[in-house]
Amino acid sequence: MPSFDVVSEVDLAEVDNAVQNVTREISTRYDFKGSSSRLEHADGVLTVHADDELKLKQMHEIIRGQLNKRGVEPGMLDYQKVEPATGMSVRQAITIKQGLDKELAKSIVKKIKGEKLKVQVAIQGEELRVSGKKRDDLQSAMAFMKGMGLDQPLQFKNFRD
Repeated sequence: MPSFDVVSEVDLAEVDNAVQNVTREISTRYDFKGSSSRLEHADGVLTVHADDELKLKQMHEIIRGQLNKRGVEPGMLDYQKVEPATGMSVRQAITIKQGLDKELAKSIVKKIKGEKLKVQVAIQGEELRVSGKKRDDLQSAMAFMKGMGLDQPLQFKNFRD
C-alpha cells in the first residue's frame, strides 16, 4: 500500500550558515556601524540583540532574507515577545518550529477526512503518515495539503509505492 510522511522540519546547518551570513552583513552595513547588534543561535532558538526597535526590525528583514536564500521558509519562525535589555537595547528570541504539534496535526487529519479523500491518515509523534490504495489518491492528498494555506510549511518525505 503506497504511503508518505508529512513533516515540518528545518536543516539546522542551513540556519547556522544563515546566522553567519547575517553576522557578516551586519558588520559591513553602514546603518549598523558602531552598533552592538548581534544574532546568536543555540538549540533551535535565534536570539536577536539590537540597540533599539528600529534596528530590531532591520535585523528581522536581514534574517528573513538570509534564511529564505538558504531554503528555510519564514513560516518556520516563531517570534517571541520583545524584552528590554541593558540600557535602551532590546532582545528577542525567535524559535524555529520543528515537527507538527498535536493541534495542527489533528486539524490536518480532520480537514482531510472532511474532504473525503480515499486515504488514511495516522498521527505518529510529530509527523503524519498518509496511506492509500492508489498513488493518485496520495497525490491528490498532497495537493490538498499544499492548498490548505497553513502558517507552518509542510514537507512530504518517504514516499513509498
